[in-house]
Order: sequence, then C-alpha cells, then structure tokens
Amino acid sequence: MSTLRVPYFPLREINGSFEPALSHAISDVVKSGWYLRGHRVADFEADFAASIGVSHCIGVGNGLDALTLTLQALRERHGWTSDCEVIVPAMTFVASALAVVRAGLTPVLADVDERCVMSAATVLPHLSERSRVLLTVHLYGLPAPMPELTELAREHGLLLVEDAAQAHGAVIGGKPVGSWGVAAAFSFYPGKNLGALGDGGAVVTADAELAEAVRRLANYGSATKYLHTDLGVNSRLDEIQAAALSVKLPRLEADNQRRREVARAYNEALRGLPVSLPYDGDTSLSVFHVYPLRCDRRDALQHFLREEAGVETLIHYPHALPDQPALQPFLEKQAAHENFLGLSDGEQHTEDEPSVFSVARSWAATELSLPIHPLMSDEDVACVSNAIRRFFESEI
Repeated sequence: MSTLRVPYFPLREINGSFEPALSHAISDVVKSGWYLRGHRVADFEADFAASIGVSHCIGVGNGLDALTLTLQALRERHGWTSDCEVIVPAMTFVASALAVVRAGLTPVLADVDERCVMSAATVLPHLSERSRVLLTVHLYGLPAPMPELTELAREHGLLLVEDAAQAHGAVIGGKPVGSWGVAAAFSFYPGKNLGALGDGGAVVTADAELAEAVRRLANYGSATKYLHTDLGVNSRLDEIQAAALSVKLPRLEADNQRRREVARAYNEALRGLPVSLPYDGDTSLSVFHVYPLRCDRRDALQHFLREEAGVETLIHYPHALPDQPALQPFLEKQAAHENFLGLSDGEQHTEDEPSVFSVARSWAATELSLPIHPLMSDEDVACVSNAIRRFFESEI
C-alpha cells in the first residue's frame, strides 16, 4: 500500500496544532536579533523547573548532553575514577549508556522487569564496591519504581540520576518525574511529548552547586567570559527552541491525557488477542511516549499493518544494550567481574548457563510501537485496532 492511512507520528500536523502561536514566537526571536543565552531560554528554564517542582533547569543541546554533563559534574565533584560504575537498564536507547562512557565512567547493565524498567530486584545482583550511580530510565513514558529505587540508593550510598527523556509530565507517588534523583536529564527531540523544532535538552535539579557545575561545563567550562576552569563543551539550548518549547509546555498535561485516552482505547479494542498489552492494561502512570505492544509475531504483524492497512509502526528497540557492538568491551568487563556470559546468540549457551538479560532481550524481540499522539482520533485508533484483529483472524 503506497499511502499511509495512519502515520506513526505526523509531526507537521502536530506542530501545526500550535499555530499561529508557534510561528509568532519564532518570528519574534528572529526579529529580536538575540539568538543565544537570552531571556527566552531563561524564561523556559524557570517554567520547566517549576513544572517539575525543582529550583534549577539548565537548557543544553540535546538529551545525550544533558545526561553526560550531569554525570561529568558528579564525577568531578566526588573525584570518581574511570572504574566507578553507573548501573544502566539493559533495555533503553543507547544514549543512556553512551552518556556514562562520555562522562568517563563505566556502565554496568542490569536487566529490566516485565514493565521494561529497572527495579531494585534487577539492580541488586550488579551492585559492587565500585557502584556510584543508579541511572534509572523512565522508558516509553512509564516512571520507574522510584520509591524502591530511592530506598535502594539510600541503603547502598548511591546517587540516583533520572533519564527522563521519554517521560515529560509523568508523575509517580505524587512527585513529578525529574524531582526524585539528585538530577534528571530531559530530551526535547521533536518527537518527544514535549518536543522542540530541532535538538534540545535540559538538566533539572534542586542542587544549586550541581546546577552551576552543569551550566559551566556546558559553556566551555566557563562561568566568567574567557576564563575556563574546566574542560567543558559547547552545549546550549537556543532561543528559537526555547520559544517553541514555551508555546508547547502549557499544553503538555492535556496532550499527555489524550495519549492515555488513546492507550485505554487500544487496551479495550485489543483485549483477548494473543498480544501483551502494556503494563497489564494499566494506563494510570505512563504518559505513553510510546504504546509498546508485545507480540511473538511482531515482524509479521508490522508488515501486515503497513502493507495491508496503511498503518505505520516502529520498534523501540530492536537491540537490547548488551547486543550493541559498541558496548561489548564494557559488557566483557562486567562479565569478568560478575561471572556471567552476555552472549546474544542463544545457541552459544548451554542448558546450565543462566539466561542473561532475558527480559530486555524478550522486549527487543517482541515490542511493536503503535501510533499514539495527541491528535490521534478515535477513528484512527479503530483503524489500527481493527487491522490488528484482521491479522490474527487471517492466521486462524
């Protein structure tokens, strides 16, 4: 089928729903002649920090930089060496692990639970005397179990850092995501629940000293012009992106609520089919950046939806972190310390060997992201759901 009936994420239409305010805001920046480090960035930083309930927000170039700069600032504050470890969930976008490496620390992978987030139970086997940080990822828009991870971090003297790149506006235990750890990193990639018109990111924290360090590192290691106290980088949120985000931020809660409504509609329509609904059908916590359906015949279903129904889907993600070639040296180092094999080819394991990262790898093999966004109509949901039903009926 050449024409898509239901695209995965119609970005042009979504941005168009913010018009004319979006274009007016950008035009104002262009006419102002001030494009970096101006009042629009400062205003957005203040508003975004307030929405999370923390006192500091530092706009940076992207989500990867947000994580990297946070970890780098913590490393320098505490004098950590390259052998100090950051525990990362085995199922997430690769940036979560890349940030650890870029910050000069060592990533240690931990499996995820059945909801595809890190938990105390999945972390415990990987704690060591070198552990320094729990890097929890609120994957697909679902908050990780922060109360238990907070207690685990306290018991073991660890710092808790949140990768909230996919969870803008999510809340758990009455506290917004981003307010639980010593700091949190957000991405404003255009496809996020709160998306810019290009790359952008932010670090949020209640720690004034950490905020100052991150801001300094993001500005060439300089707090005073032409005086550079640290080996920093150039990572800044610009005025145009900040202006666009300021237009979108007030609608975030309503947009997230529509995502939950779409998720509930999917759950009702797909119940009883041989698929796994996300979070056993619970839509109360996630802001559904992704609606992660699981299906043993994922690839065949994806092909059918596109070719027979004109429904676009994606996979988040087809490879778990232990199967990323770039991370193999770190996995081998972890295996040497923990006495396990991290091989991805099941035929290379014997029956007596433990199944390593089995839940993360199961998600990688079965996850299919259905279209979900604030403009999605009930008719769109029905089109997708009916097509999935037709796929399974054709299998009978």
